[in-house]
Amino acid sequence: MLPFYQAQDRIEAQLLGDFLDRHLVDTVILGDYLSGAIGELPADISPTVWILHREDLDRARELLARFLAQSAPDDTATPWTCTACGERVDGDFNLCWNCNSIRATES
Repeated sequence: MLPFYQAQDRIEAQLLGDFLDRHLVDTVILGDYLSGAIGELPADISPTVWILHREDLDRARELLARFLAQSAPDDTATPWTCTACGERVDGDFNLCWNCNSIRATES
């Protein structure tokens, strides 16, 4: 078993673990519940994804790069205004949070 990636939080660790699992890389997440002890433990208590089999390490590194690239926010997405209700919506979304209308396609 090898330590592989220290996640920012439990959600990121679980998403990465699930992503690796879908690609047949066996993992385990350790330190998942330590954030409840913040203030009493050292500050670097984020959950860590561990690889169970050494032979999966190279493939896991490639998958990690892909995972991180997919997870990166798209800073180029521009906000839009819903044509149905006039609400301003972040560019990363294609559905209005206020009225559930689909983003109008630009002609």
